[in-house]
This record gives sequence, structure tokens and C-alpha cells, in this order.
Amino acid sequence: MAQRLTLEQIAHVAKLARLAMSEEEMRQMEKHLNNLMAQFERLQELDTTGVEPTAHSFPVYNVFREDAVQPSLPHEEILANAPDQRDGCFIVPIIVEE
Repeated sequence: MAQRLTLEQIAHVAKLARLAMSEEEMRQMEKHLNNLMAQFERLQELDTTGVEPTAHSFPVYNVFREDAVQPSLPHEEILANAPDQRDGCFIVPIIVEE
């Protein structure tokens, strides 16, 4: 049987993701995530002998453009739209706490 996620683990991940979840929401999430883990376990049982690993169903190729310098807006004009700026840089609110 697949390892089950606990309410404590779900609460920890919710805290890391800055999600405010009620006890009922965490119980629902526990049910959904544990069902998902059970489906992953079923996939692990499949015989994939001879199946090449792949990340995409079609080949992915990079399409590069020429890296050429082009004129852009003046620095001062860009910063004029900033609600707050200092020393030529945008000032943004702190969103990650220690």
C-alpha cells in the first residue's frame, strides 16, 4: 500500500505554500491526495519493459532567434511607472518571511 499523507504533513505543506486551510479543507485534501497516491502506486505496477522514458509525446526542439540588441524604453521612463523606486531599482513589498 502507498504511504499515506497525514493531516500534519498536509498542514505543513499548506503553511509552506501560505495557504489558509480549515480543518475540513485539510481533511478533503488528505482524501484527494491519498487517492492520488494510490493511483500512482497502481501506475508503478505496470510493466514498462521496452518502453523508452520520455518527457514529451513529441520531440521538443529549441527555436532560437538572433540575439540582437534593440532599442527599448529609457530607464527613467520605466521607473516613472513604479509606485516606489530607489537608486534606479523597483522597490517591492517583502513577500517571503524568514
